[in-house]
Amino acid sequence: MAVKDSAEEVQIDIPSTDRIEVLREKHASLETALDDEFNRPMPDSSVLAHLKREKLAIKDELERLNTH
Repeated sequence: MAVKDSAEEVQIDIPSTDRIEVLREKHASLETALDDEFNRPMPDSSVLAHLKREKLAIKDELERLNTH
C-alpha cells in the first residue's frame, strides 16, 4: 500500500479557489511545524526533510494552480 503525503491527499474534486485556500492553510501549518521542529533541543533531520518536501510540493501545486 502506497503512502500519500498531504499534497496528494488534498487532490480531491473541489473548486480551484477552495483548493488554493486549503493548500495555503496546509502550507502555513507546515511552516509552523517546521518552526516547532527547528526550535526543539534536538531537531530530527528526517522530520525536517519530510516537512520541507511536503511544503515544497504544496508550493509547486499552488504555483501551478495560480498560472491556470
